[in-house]
Amino acid sequence: MPFANRAEAGARLAAVLVKYCNEQPVILALPRGGVPVAAEVAKALGAPLDLVLVRKVGVPWHPELAMGAVVDGHR
Repeated sequence: MPFANRAEAGARLAAVLVKYCNEQPVILALPRGGVPVAAEVAKALGAPLDLVLVRKVGVPWHPELAMGAVVDGHR
């Protein structure tokens, strides 16, 4: 399903998720590409938006391939 941009993708996702607006959701975004999507969802649901900062653990012989991710946090 192609989208014109990430904001459009977020708006279309929000249309599906709007049924959860009364459950006090918190929208979490992964920078960089996930922020425009999550921003549209948060706006449509009237929900707070926060970021989850992660670091890709790459495969040495293939820089674009991820074999995992690490997130900092103690909670």
